[in-house]
Amino acid sequence: MELQLIQSKILEIRGQKVMIDSDLATMYGIETKRLKEAVRRNIERFAGDDFMFQLAENEISELSRTQFATLNTGRGSNIKYAPFVFTELGVAMLSSVLNNVLVILIKMFDFL
Repeated sequence: MELQLIQSKILEIRGQKVMIDSDLATMYGIETKRLKEAVRRNIERFAGDDFMFQLAENEISELSRTQFATLNTGRGSNIKYAPFVFTELGVAMLSSVLNNVLVILIKMFDFL
């Protein structure tokens, strides 16, 4: 992935540089739902706002206004659930968690 594209996905929220879960899921080539499942299974690794936090309603509406000029049309195009945002430490931890999940999946396919 190009460095400029990644840099364009970094936002400043609550005074911290963060990336949104859906952007990270796209980078890893997985669904956002799967990313959130992996985080929830390993939630103890993400304790505190140093790693990640969920956006409040006002932050979501502000983000929607700045990211998108108008509402998207079509089913599933708009933010339905408050997204997780990950700090630099959270992205590093997420990488570790997702790599473990990917390794397990690869090993499962080896046995099939």
